[in-house]
Amino acid sequence: MTEVNDSVASSIYRGCSFWSWFPWSSMSWKCLQDAERKLFAYVQSPYRTRYVNLGPVVEQEDKIWTLEVNTDKRETPVVLLHGFGAGIGLWCMNVDNISNNRRPVYAMDLLGFGRSSRPKFNTDPEQVEHQFVNSIEKWRSEIKLEKFILLGHSFGGYLATAYSIQHPERVHHLILADPWGFPEEDKNVKSKIPWWAKGIFYALKSLNPLWPVRFAGPYGQWLVTNLRSDILKKFEPVLGEESTVIGEYIFQCNSQRATGESAFTSLVTGFGWAKNPMIKRIQHLDKRVPITLIYGQNTWMDKSIGQKIKSERENSFVQVETIPNAGHHVFADQFEVFNNLINKICEENVIENEE
Repeated sequence: MTEVNDSVASSIYRGCSFWSWFPWSSMSWKCLQDAERKLFAYVQSPYRTRYVNLGPVVEQEDKIWTLEVNTDKRETPVVLLHGFGAGIGLWCMNVDNISNNRRPVYAMDLLGFGRSSRPKFNTDPEQVEHQFVNSIEKWRSEIKLEKFILLGHSFGGYLATAYSIQHPERVHHLILADPWGFPEEDKNVKSKIPWWAKGIFYALKSLNPLWPVRFAGPYGQWLVTNLRSDILKKFEPVLGEESTVIGEYIFQCNSQRATGESAFTSLVTGFGWAKNPMIKRIQHLDKRVPITLIYGQNTWMDKSIGQKIKSERENSFVQVETIPNAGHHVFADQFEVFNNLINKICEENVIENEE
């Protein structure tokens, strides 16, 4: 494990959340570091964490916080992209099994999230997406990965697809775990929403989605822990009574300067739809790139998208998997089933490489 000194941290977290400067606030990069360390205490594989310097991507000196496992192994690496408001710590129940003592695994905090740099993104949706994709490509170049299996959850699935469209030669297999941002906006959903709910939504539209967490100051962690206790329970099989650290970690990830959150907001229209949905662009993805979509049986995402992609991508490998008794956080709800499925996909890719 790699520690980060104060000078590096100050360059990463310059301009943190307004609330973090108050003496009564429990928000800080050190608290985030401690919460992450507690989660990775449950990872048995030898690993290291470090900053990967990107140079100028959004601002002059952007850095991506990275987890690395088995980097000396020769199998096709797996790269993990987390979802909105998350970070690499939430993969703590997955990296051991996916790495399997012989497979390189990398996980990054997306730019603007977790412990990565928090630059001010462009406000134009097309430019924002380009900045995210460019940051992933610069990270790949610095890590010196030639080709890899790319696994993205939720918003990470959206970015993984955008990256694969731009850089198909780098992606050995695209795995989308309950991906966000694929369907087109459903006007019928909007018509069913009560007028008062619409009023609240439009009144708060200019604010970032997780502003209440920061507004609550030192009570933000209590807010996350109690209002999203369902997320904590997902990690109880591994963390036990220490699963409360998940609430601490999510709070600290989202109490920092919300630049990634603002960037995400610029990509959203209406009640959570993507302004430029992937279903309209998936045909631009090189047909030689295999795709696996993994949904939780009880997810709130539109599962029909998987079958639609499969029917539209003729002469291309597309498989759709549904994990029973799992919701949107499919990688945690049934983590053993999820890990085994990822391993199966990886093993199939090993056979393909040998052939």
